[in-house]
Amino acid sequence: MALSDWLLGRRLATLEEEHQRVGVLAGIPMLGLDALASAAYGPEAALTLLIPLGIGGVHYIGPITWLIIALLLIVYFSYRQTIAAYPLGGGSYTVAKDNLGTAAGLLAAAALMLDYVLVVAVGVSAGIGALVSAEPRLQPYTLTLCLATLVLITIVNLRGVRESGMAFVIPTYLFVASLMGVLAIGIVKTAAAGGHPEPVVPPPVMPSAATAASLWLLMRAFASGCTAMTGVEAVSNGVSAFRDPAVHHARRTLTAIIAILAVLLAGIAFLCRAYGIGATEPGQPGYESILSQLVAAVIGKGVAYYITIGSILAVLALSANTGFADFPRLCRVIAQDGFLPSAFAHRGRRLVYSHGILVLAVLSGGLLVFFRGITDSLIPLFAVGAFLAFTLSQAGMVEHWRKVGGPHAVHSMAINGLGAACTGVTLAVVLVSKFTEGAWVTVLLIPALLLVFLGVRAHYRHVAHEVVTDAPLDAQHLEPPIALLPIRGWSAITRKALRFALKITPDVYALHIAGDERTVLDLEDTWAERVREPAQAAGVPAPRLIVIFDPFRQLYRSLMQVVSDLQRAHPGRDLAVIVPELVGTRWYHYLLHNQTAAVIKAYLLFSGLRRVVVINVPWYLAD
Repeated sequence: MALSDWLLGRRLATLEEEHQRVGVLAGIPMLGLDALASAAYGPEAALTLLIPLGIGGVHYIGPITWLIIALLLIVYFSYRQTIAAYPLGGGSYTVAKDNLGTAAGLLAAAALMLDYVLVVAVGVSAGIGALVSAEPRLQPYTLTLCLATLVLITIVNLRGVRESGMAFVIPTYLFVASLMGVLAIGIVKTAAAGGHPEPVVPPPVMPSAATAASLWLLMRAFASGCTAMTGVEAVSNGVSAFRDPAVHHARRTLTAIIAILAVLLAGIAFLCRAYGIGATEPGQPGYESILSQLVAAVIGKGVAYYITIGSILAVLALSANTGFADFPRLCRVIAQDGFLPSAFAHRGRRLVYSHGILVLAVLSGGLLVFFRGITDSLIPLFAVGAFLAFTLSQAGMVEHWRKVGGPHAVHSMAINGLGAACTGVTLAVVLVSKFTEGAWVTVLLIPALLLVFLGVRAHYRHVAHEVVTDAPLDAQHLEPPIALLPIRGWSAITRKALRFALKITPDVYALHIAGDERTVLDLEDTWAERVREPAQAAGVPAPRLIVIFDPFRQLYRSLMQVVSDLQRAHPGRDLAVIVPELVGTRWYHYLLHNQTAAVIKAYLLFSGLRRVVVINVPWYLAD
């Protein structure tokens, strides 16, 4: 079995696509991991901003969480509408472009692409953060563990849609079951203790308040907590990944994801207040995540603790799968419209868009390296793209229902209009409160991506204009080209290339760059005996030998000089540079032989010589 087959699986035929589609069971892990995992880092992000309030900050997490849940439900009902209206996939780009115009669509696309890159980086860093909380000795290896996890998720996604969904089923449902169990036990204990339960393992003592609560601080905490809503759009963008009836399965999947997420957020907020659990400084000695504190307070640090934390770690790290599921699909749609390189629209061996997966892995890896794998450093960049995409998508749906009409159009417009208004206000809050903490980077990157889109589109239009023609074939003045053959000396490779050259033209020149005079004399004697005499005997024009003595061995300069001389001598004819090339059949052949032929080809192709054609004559090495 080939290494590629073992690592990525056998190549799939296009007809096998139907078997790669998923139902609700696999759809939740595939498209909902980001949303579910945000229950871990959303409350953590909000409580981190409330650290200056000391124990008093814990009392604000409840109202902030209920506000986020209300916003989450509004967005949920809005996206149910989107799924029904766009059964082939209604991501923000598609909805905004169809209803608000190309500019709005590209703005949504840029926001979403940044959001997906951050989904992957934040998910992986949060997962490793949970591991470091449970095992502080691993803290020096945070970045290494992040990058290793990213490589693993990339490979799983390159294996195909179905594999990525099914691979994450067990950790996803173990996470839901174990965390729900902990929350249920904690709520029962809290009720039995009259609202003041005794923790099994007391959380770190909260410091005294360093400042008073202010509207600005609470706005910043709300903005950070809104990261719990990222990933909600993934289902509407990936409707085509579900088996028939796709809309039904997509809606059920979205409902399950939102219901689980809302319960988790509410339960975490309630128990944090009941047990007096607050955030600790990320990246500092003694750091312990909110969920680690909460689980230890409810059930202690026994086997159940490690099972729960292990499932949290797995789901946080694997939540990057949501980005890997949707980013390539988004790039494919944008590429089909001509705003990204066409390679993004091509499927790989497992019917996934491999270029998008690999680009996402590289960009996310770069972010992890830059921010050293610390989740809190990435959070300020996170929510801007998501809420900009939410707002444009819902505004687009309002226009969609206005154009479509029908008996339920007004009701649908009201739902999507409310969603657009709420997410728009939230976007403004996030921008204002997070601007100086890093959101300004997103504000710069989105216009930069728009310029990339427009540049790619302009290039494709220029190419189309340049190559389009209605002119018929010009069959006049079909003179054979002049052939130029760079050679090292006489060999079987040279002999094969000369035979090919003589088949296409009688005017063949062989070029040899010599570093010493003895080599020049030897080659001229060999040429007379093995080339000129056999050619004359066969009645064909003998190839002419051009030898340039250059003690400095400037191969490319001499080659270009000869090319220029031949073009001037034959102004009406093309020049075919025939490049003999030794082709290895084993990986180590490429280490043992230089790649001069490949460099010559690249050099000629990028020199911009319009009447020069480069032809390869390969010589394959024996095994």
